[in-house]
Amino acid sequence: MADVITLGWRERLALPDLGIHSLKAKLDTGARSSALHVEDLDVFERDGATWLRFVVRTGRGHRVGRVCEAPAHDRRVVTDTGGRRTERWFIRTGLLLAGRSFSVDVNLTDRRHMLFPMLLGRTALQGRFAVDPALSYTQPRHPLAATDVP
Repeated sequence: MADVITLGWRERLALPDLGIHSLKAKLDTGARSSALHVEDLDVFERDGATWLRFVVRTGRGHRVGRVCEAPAHDRRVVTDTGGRRTERWFIRTGLLLAGRSFSVDVNLTDRRHMLFPMLLGRTALQGRFAVDPALSYTQPRHPLAATDVP
């Protein structure tokens, strides 16, 4: 486990495949999957494949809406913290955190009432990162993060 990096319970990460250079995320070892707050989710066909178009809010106060497109990776039932089961779309996208770049499956959902637009679950964390709940924002801001701030 020498390669495991210790992070705080909240960090900034990037989703470069979606053009998002900085996004606040809660690192949650209790959640299996990762989730991203999206608005205006639209499903469409492109070259015989199912694609998803959605808006991700970035910047201070989440005022900047970025239109993103990604191929649908999966659609499956997710149980939230309240025990409610809903079917959600998943995408597979690149993620950059603590100098490490890797692919992660992320479900697209409405998190507008949550403090963080992204939740990074244990499947994405496992084998890469340990989470110390006494820490927060341990990583420096990504150099391109200023492009997401109005």
